[in-house]
This record gives sequence, C-alpha cells and structure tokens, in this order.
Amino acid sequence: MKQALAIGIENYKEMIDKDYCYVDKTLFIKELLRQKGKVNLFTRPRRFGKTLALSMIKTFFEKEIDKNGESVDKTPYFTGKNIMNAGNEYTQLLGRYPVIFLTLKSAKQPDFYLAYEMIKRQIMREYDRHSYVLSCNFLNPEQRNRFEQILNGEPDPSLYMDSLLFLSECLKKYHHENVIILLDEYDVPLENAYFEGFYEKMSGFIRSLFESALKTNDNLEFAVITGCLRISKESIFTGLNNLEINSLLSNDYAEYFGFTYEEVNQLLNYYELEQETDTIKQWYDGYRFGNTKVYNPWSLLNYIKAISIKGETYPKPYWSNTSSNSIIHELVDQADNTVKQELEILIAGGSIKKPVHEDITYEDIHQSSENLWNFLFFTGYLTMTEVHFFDDSIYLNLVIPNAEIRYIYRHTVREWFESCVRHTDYDNFYHALLSENAEEMEDFISNQLIKSISYYDNKESFYHGYLAGILGGLSGYQLDSNQESGQGRPDILLLPFQPKKPAILIEIKQTGNYTKMEQLCQNALKQIKEKQYAAPLLAKGYQHIISYGICFCQKAAMVKCAIRNE
Repeated sequence: MKQALAIGIENYKEMIDKDYCYVDKTLFIKELLRQKGKVNLFTRPRRFGKTLALSMIKTFFEKEIDKNGESVDKTPYFTGKNIMNAGNEYTQLLGRYPVIFLTLKSAKQPDFYLAYEMIKRQIMREYDRHSYVLSCNFLNPEQRNRFEQILNGEPDPSLYMDSLLFLSECLKKYHHENVIILLDEYDVPLENAYFEGFYEKMSGFIRSLFESALKTNDNLEFAVITGCLRISKESIFTGLNNLEINSLLSNDYAEYFGFTYEEVNQLLNYYELEQETDTIKQWYDGYRFGNTKVYNPWSLLNYIKAISIKGETYPKPYWSNTSSNSIIHELVDQADNTVKQELEILIAGGSIKKPVHEDITYEDIHQSSENLWNFLFFTGYLTMTEVHFFDDSIYLNLVIPNAEIRYIYRHTVREWFESCVRHTDYDNFYHALLSENAEEMEDFISNQLIKSISYYDNKESFYHGYLAGILGGLSGYQLDSNQESGQGRPDILLLPFQPKKPAILIEIKQTGNYTKMEQLCQNALKQIKEKQYAAPLLAKGYQHIISYGICFCQKAAMVKCAIRNE
C-alpha cells in the first residue's frame, strides 16, 4: 500500500507519525548550519512549503520537554532521512536547542485590536508550551510573575512587545543553551493591516516584537523567518545588520521550497502516474527560484491525489482557491492602457521586461504599476525567465508561470470585463440595433473592446457570449442563442414580444485578418439567407426582420445589415 499524500498538513511530526508521503527536504538543515546565517529571511509564494520547512527545523533542533519533564527523543523523526547521512557535525545537534516557534498567519482580522489579539494568543500558546520553566528555580520572582502574566493573557500591551526576547532569556536560563527562533509568515499581519487600514499600528507592534528578539538578543543561536515579501522600508528590521535575505532571486536554498524536476519524477513514478507528466508540467510547473526550476507543490499534490484517489481526470486551479487573489484585482482595476497591453501580452503567453525592487512595501503598492508587477512576481503570480543588469538595476523578463496561474488572470479579467458590461448604458446601442444603424453599432462595440483587456484568444465563442450578454438586456425581447431556425442555427435570435416590432437575426464571424472582415460580414448575411433562418419567423407572423452579419478581428468589429420585409 502506497503512502497517503498529506494535503494541508504543515506539522512535520504529524507527517512522520502518520506515515504520510514526505518529499525529503531535511538537507535544508545542513545548509542552514553550513552558511551560519544569524537571522535568515526566506521569501517565497504562499503554499510553497514554508511552514512545513520551519516545522521540520523545529523538530530537528528542539530539546523538547514532555509533560513529565523528560526530553523527547527526536531520532525516529529523521531515521532514513537525508540529514542523517550528512555527518556527525550536523547530527550531533539533533534535539539540542530550545526553540521558539511563532506563526503570524492567523492575524487576518478586520481591525487592529482583533489582529493584535490573535498574535497575542499565539505568544501565549508558545509560553504555555514552555511553561515547564516555571518548575525550576532559575527564574527570579519578577521574571516568574512576568512569565505568568503573559501565560494568563494579561491585557498590558507592554508585556508582549518584547515577549520573544523575554521568553528566550527564560529558556536560556533553563537549558543553558542559546535559543533558535522561528517566525512563520511574518508579513501576513502587515498585508492584512494594509488592506484593512491600520498599517501603522501593526507595523509598530511587529517592529518592536522582532527588533527586541532579533537585534539585541544575546540568547539567540539563530533565527529563520518566512514570508512572501521582503519588507525592510517599514523599519521592521531596522539596523538588523545580521539579516541574510534569501529571495526568489537567490540561488542558495532554491531547491528547498517547491518540488524540483527530479522530485516530481520520483513522485509520479511512486504513484504510477508517469503518463501525467505533460499535463502536470503545463499546469503546475514554470517557477524559477534563482537558477532552479520548481513546481508548485500544493497544486501538484492536490492533482496527484485527485487522479489517484478520487478518479478525476482533469487538472484544476488548486492554488487559486487558497487566496482572494486580491493583488490581481488591484492590477486589473487600476490598469491604464499600457498595463492593459502588458496584461494581454502575458495572457497570450508572452513576456514583459520590468525592474525589480526587493524592498517594496505595502504602502508603495499604488505608487506605480511597476510596484504592482513586483508584487505579482514575489507572490508567485509571475515568474522570471531572464535576469538583466542595467545602470545598477536588476531587470527581469516576467511571464505567467503556467496554465493554473493563467486561469487566475483570465478569470479576474473576465469578471472585470463582465462588470464593465453590466454597468454600461446600452440605450444608444439598442436604438442603433432597432433602427438598422450598422455604423453606430460598429463604433459602439469597437470602442468597448478597445477599452477591455483581451483574455479570450480572439475566439468566436467569446464574441458570441459578449454580444449575447449585451443583447440580453434589450427590453421587450426574448433572446435565443444557437436555437434551431430554418435549415440551421443562427448565432443570436431576438424575438419581440410584440410582433409589430422587428425580429433580429445575428450571425457572427471571427478572423485574424482585418482585410477579410467585410467579406465575412457578407458571408454571414448570405448564410442567414441561404439557410432560411427567417422562414420560421415569417411563418409565425413576424413581418419585419433585420439580419446582421458581424465580424470581429481582435478589438475591431464590423457590422453589416440586411432588412427583409415579407
């Protein structure tokens, strides 16, 4: 029986205890120790294994104390793993240090008080996890009282502003070893606070919490911090000269977040799904961290589970369902003509060249479209194919990584476009339609398409749906789309509730050549006539019938009209 896949499980011990399939990333530990970074910041997109990586580090290094005051043996959690073959200089550190682990990913609340309370509760849980220190005599009465106040959630905010520093002091006294601090998703409360409007308050609290623990902490062995963005301008890490930043541009550690090609091949072989290689590559591959190409681990595991357990046979955008994708909405809502053109290039599979700024902030997001492109890159909605250096600046060739992320763009743009369609006044267009004014109809449609963002690959089905959406709002008419009439199906049929009003037949054509538009309009009108689309309408008593041949070429439309009164 093959090992089960763990979807959404971010606790390393649970992964091993329940014998889930684990892609071995334990050499991450060796690399941390080899490079000897004091405070290490790793920025990666969401769902790329950051929390699980920190949990694995915690499990390896922590000198864990159980309820009976005994040390927990960590050897079973790493037996057979790559780190155990790395050498004694690394394995001798198994279970040696006290560890503080704090995740901030739950601080997504509508106001500062609630977000602060969620962080406070995480701190209280970590104090409770280390409450064994109260059983010894190493703490003086003042320290013991302060520890208990935090443990009990006393309301004084000053207790928590340097609570990680204080906890590390207590742990050092108990264990006689320096402390490892692990901070997960540090930028989540900052992102949330920006969008909810209390950014200054939250950044001030996070700054105090981090600076005290990471900048002036003599009890610190080393720290690992994870997030999506490098945020330095807010002074979260002001003066922290021991900070080593590992971003998407860095070559170091690149293979420890996401799945490499070799790891994906091993997974597919293990689950006997080699035939899915091409589909998985198209949908979930395409990311590049430094010089290493990786797959999206969240989506890949979901897909493997779906086809091997649930019997599904088609890929889905699993990653897009784990967030609001608000950054894409920001870009689309504020897009000027240049940004619209660049979005069209990306959605069509092309690339754009942009300068990269690793230290942008949430406050910078609306200052320029360049900042939005940076956010899209660092959060995983774009990836790089080439890196260029010019005038001391870094420029990247950016592309949409794969079909899954392209789906997010298409879906967001489609929602935006449909919203624009719903909120447009179509009275003039309807008047032109009913009064056989083909030229005015043509101008109206073309102008609306010019203002749009193309996401439809110039397919006739898009134009059909677009026109049907507009014409569905014509008062006093019933719209039928591709209904049987005569010897075939007209693309769109508009039947008036009052037979004295004109009935309307529309046949749609699409081309990639502007010079062919007029001929295709005439072909559409000829098709309406030769296939006798009007015959059933005449039989029902409609006497005034207007036929339209409409041809689309990218963002241009041509409309030709024929009137039949019989």
